[in-house]
Amino acid sequence: MTAQLAHGMFTIERRYDASPARVFQAWSDPAAFRRWFVEAPGATIHDWAHDFRVGGRGGGRYRFGGEDSVVGFNDTLFLDIVENARIILTYVMGRELGDGRRRDSASLATIELAPDAAGTRLIYTEQGAYFGDDGAAHIPLREEGCAEMLDNLARELEARQ
Repeated sequence: MTAQLAHGMFTIERRYDASPARVFQAWSDPAAFRRWFVEAPGATIHDWAHDFRVGGRGGGRYRFGGEDSVVGFNDTLFLDIVENARIILTYVMGRELGDGRRRDSASLATIELAPDAAGTRLIYTEQGAYFGDDGAAHIPLREEGCAEMLDNLARELEARQ
């Protein structure tokens, strides 16, 4: 049996009441990035890295929910970085199972930052390949998760004004 593969693309736009430099800093600073990207109520972070430079790697292993929940992973590679303007990265997400790692998706994400009055307009575009028999079902879930992630970024920026 051949595993199914689904392709998807989505774009999410946000406006933040913070300069492009502040928004970029929230992506580039390892502590800030960890706060808004992976830390959440009920989350357990097993390991995490954020080597924010072209060719740098990031990601880690985490669990959302109780001890019975599955350990997830994210492996990221930063492909292009233009300070205060653009970040392009690729990442693989999946789960750790008893017999090893299962990759659920591979994505290319582009984050564009543009001045917008006294704030920043962020455009997040993701192109992904989603694996497994239910791959197509993951596309709207990933878009929803990315939208929540960008809402977390807004809270990070507001908290650190």
